[in-house]
Amino acid sequence: MSDTIAAISTAMGEAGIGIVRMSGKESINIANRLFKGKKVDRLDENHNRRLVYGHIVDPKNDQLIDEVLIAYMKEPYTYTRENMVEIYCHGGIISVRKILDLTLENGARLAEPGEFTKRAFLNGRLDLAQSEAVIDLIRAKTDKSYEVSLGQLEGNLSKKIKEIREILLGMIAHIEASIDFPDEDIEEVTYEELEESANRVYQEIERLLETADRGKILRDGLNTVILGKPNVGKSSLLNAILRENRAIVTDIPGTTRDIIEEYVNIDGIPLKIIDTAGIRTTEDVVEKIGVDRAREMVDRADLIIAVFDASNDLTEEDYHIIDIVKDKRSIVLLNKTDLPNKFDEGTLKSLIPNRDIIVTSILKGIGIDQLEDAIKDMFYKGDLQVESDILVTNVRHKNQLIKAKKNIEDGINGIRSNMPLDCIEVDIKDCWDNLGEISGDTVGEDILDRIFSDFCIGK
Repeated sequence: MSDTIAAISTAMGEAGIGIVRMSGKESINIANRLFKGKKVDRLDENHNRRLVYGHIVDPKNDQLIDEVLIAYMKEPYTYTRENMVEIYCHGGIISVRKILDLTLENGARLAEPGEFTKRAFLNGRLDLAQSEAVIDLIRAKTDKSYEVSLGQLEGNLSKKIKEIREILLGMIAHIEASIDFPDEDIEEVTYEELEESANRVYQEIERLLETADRGKILRDGLNTVILGKPNVGKSSLLNAILRENRAIVTDIPGTTRDIIEEYVNIDGIPLKIIDTAGIRTTEDVVEKIGVDRAREMVDRADLIIAVFDASNDLTEEDYHIIDIVKDKRSIVLLNKTDLPNKFDEGTLKSLIPNRDIIVTSILKGIGIDQLEDAIKDMFYKGDLQVESDILVTNVRHKNQLIKAKKNIEDGINGIRSNMPLDCIEVDIKDCWDNLGEISGDTVGEDILDRIFSDFCIGK
């Protein structure tokens, strides 16, 4: 990491301010080649953490590029723990691009995605879980997901992982002492003590895993598919939930031929609402593709909102939809109740048991509040409260916890079977290593590259 990196750290497009940032030993020297201050000639140690006013000038021809404020921040008290420079120029495409190009021409290289945060991790300012929380914070879709990400950035999950690993480290130390120094005056670890510690570890991992489903929803949104045959009001429902006319609505069956995705916030729960093509048999090639995609989305859905038409009898298509949703997490809507009712609600209840059927007239705005309440009830029910300080929101973290849980289960089985201590130690160490991959203590370079490749370049 001896080289100096540079990138644009603000979104491209028209804006009041754009920021170009550099990190590395040559940051201040590169900045001094480009910057002409109004009252100072050069940035130096005295300008640490001060905004200085001036201009960026192309050193090749003294062409004025932009009027700027520039900040120099001396290591180690910076985001990356390296020398950093941030140039605050006018927003827009041209100004920030020209300034970035000048930094690259004068000794910096273009940062890779997430490289600023990667350097913060490698230099010990953030652990890996905190680093991943940075991108979650940027992508947060609701206040609650923002709060959870901020807690991760502050180290809530990392502290818990550290506590669990400390228990495991104590177990490993006692096992190794018993193996390596059997004749020394050291109190030998007992199987009862090992099992007690292992059970504590198991319970802590289990508690974290219990939060993973809700954590994923807060991070990525509740993958919610609106399903029904053509012309039952699916697109009208999407528009009603969004409070805007996002989808085309007509009386012609088959209007929606592709997947429409939108995010909406329902009391802190981010919903990724997916309007699908109506499920039916069709000879229209384009519509058939839409129907096939709808079936694919159903397989990946966290929640299905099944919509039925109260003004018509149950059809073969309705029965097919019932078969799809009856074993899935779903909410059932009986729509168009403002029209003469031809629908047998009792039959529907018998075919989809243990479901409350919400009576709606989307056209008249009836039942939308009840639908939103049902979604909230489904999300918040159970012993686990979403207000928990620690939620596992990252799929990678969940997978490592699953591996660690299997390791400690194997260790507990070995303890109960009175297996040799060195065999038990293998499972305990594997558990310790897998948890270490969450915080980054035992992570490989290939995993780091994959994690930071998801970041934007300026972060």
